[in-house]
Amino acid sequence: MFIDHIRIFAKAGDGGNGVVSWRREKFVPRGGPDGGDGGMGGDIVLVVDNSVDNLRAYHYDPKLVAEDGKNGAGGRKTGKSGKRVIGKVPPGTVVYRSNAVTIQEAVDFERSDEGIDLEPIADLTEIGQEFLLCKGGEPGQGNWNFKTATNRTPVEHTLGTPGDQSVFYLELRRIADAGLVGFPNAGKSTLLGKLSHAKPKVASYPFTTLQPVVGVVEFPGFRRCTVADIPGLIEGAHENRGLGHEFLRHITRCRVLLFVIDMAGSEGRDPVSDLEILRREIKEYDDELARFPWKIIANKMDLEGAAENLEVFRSRFPKVDIIPISADAETGLDDLRQVLDNEIAYRPDK
Repeated sequence: MFIDHIRIFAKAGDGGNGVVSWRREKFVPRGGPDGGDGGMGGDIVLVVDNSVDNLRAYHYDPKLVAEDGKNGAGGRKTGKSGKRVIGKVPPGTVVYRSNAVTIQEAVDFERSDEGIDLEPIADLTEIGQEFLLCKGGEPGQGNWNFKTATNRTPVEHTLGTPGDQSVFYLELRRIADAGLVGFPNAGKSTLLGKLSHAKPKVASYPFTTLQPVVGVVEFPGFRRCTVADIPGLIEGAHENRGLGHEFLRHITRCRVLLFVIDMAGSEGRDPVSDLEILRREIKEYDDELARFPWKIIANKMDLEGAAENLEVFRSRFPKVDIIPISADAETGLDDLRQVLDNEIAYRPDK
């Protein structure tokens, strides 16, 4: 099961309390105060881990709760700090803080007309990157801290402070250099399988791909790039029709968008109309995304009518780079690889 967005509850540990204690030893009269401080509450930390590719773990247990700090003890003994809790997330995770503090408040907000406000607080993209999601509570002070020249028997002490807690929303946006965008059955999955070692499911019905698949394309000189197969869009995707928002979020990190068009119109569609609809859906979803560099992959050139449609297509979009290919027949792929190599490939050690 692929989970790319989820709501979780996180609660850092409370700080331990300081205590009131007195030194009581034989032959030590008026030993004075010796109450120790409490321990720090445990933090909640998110860590970017390359071995994690989605947020499925939080589907089964959507909470992160850290240990409380222990109370202090006599003999100026400081309480043990609570263990911090580490939540692993995949690279490309965006973290939002909700205005709801508890899960029940989040549910109540959803059932009301007010809705939930989400504030972006972190964008986690680098392997090993850490983010302090909830800070543990501060420890209380024992009574030995309050001893003065005029107050030899203080009974003052302080309590530990509560740890931070809130409801958070995690959203995964897949990181890839290029994103394949197109209608269902345009041939994106077949193309990715031919270009890389990725093995997306391929069939002749819409929405075969139900989750983004990232493939690595290798070039000479240890150069490479990553290409994401974004599940097929439909008209109205920006309004979340079909699975619009589930898919569109994953192309917001791509360096270039590759629009895969069925140039033969084998599904009874018009190639020119397809591109116009796709470009409009991208713009309606995110105006900034519409300004990303983009190219057209004219697929299924081995089918009848594709060559004639390509001529009409070129006249309609004369200034756009068009790369004719047939993913199924494996023609034109070398030209496409050359384009990817020239424009977005990189050495992984640089």
